[in-house]
Amino acid sequence: MTTLRSVCVFCGSRPGIRPAYVQAARETGAMLAAEGWRLVYGAGDVGLMGETARAAIAAGAATMGVIPTHLMGKEIGKRDLTQLVITEDMHERKKVMFMNSDAIVVLPGGAGTLDEFFEVVTWAQIGLHGKPIFLLDTEGYWQPLVALARHIVAEGFAGETLLDQVRALPDVAALRIALRAALS
Repeated sequence: MTTLRSVCVFCGSRPGIRPAYVQAARETGAMLAAEGWRLVYGAGDVGLMGETARAAIAAGAATMGVIPTHLMGKEIGKRDLTQLVITEDMHERKKVMFMNSDAIVVLPGGAGTLDEFFEVVTWAQIGLHGKPIFLLDTEGYWQPLVALARHIVAEGFAGETLLDQVRALPDVAALRIALRAALS
């Protein structure tokens, strides 16, 4: 019996200003389904979250959404998921998403996405996990973050291993290849 692999996707609850962000979210959802992987995400039906989930569901993927009670109205929590988990707060949401995934993918997003990203990177840095973390660098969105990570290392606030814990990938095709290698 094979174990269902799960990919946690952190991303924006807004679509952003570039059509490429929405397209990449849709392609990510469809790719996860095509590979037979379950989408684990924030359960919202708005922004890139909604785009990723709708594409994954349309292509037949299993889905697990995790949302705190206070965001059910704001993020319009999806109800057509394989599994919906409602948590008490944001911290529990991140923990449940992380614990139910084998890899983490970060699409463009704002402060909440950065919070999720930095938490899993910090956990990796202190040795709490070895799960792969990928940034989907659509149209170079994450290049300022990559530059910041290099700056942090150059200024002596982190070791070189920080740069090894995250891979920025230019498109969904490269993400698919990296995830296949990581999840095989």
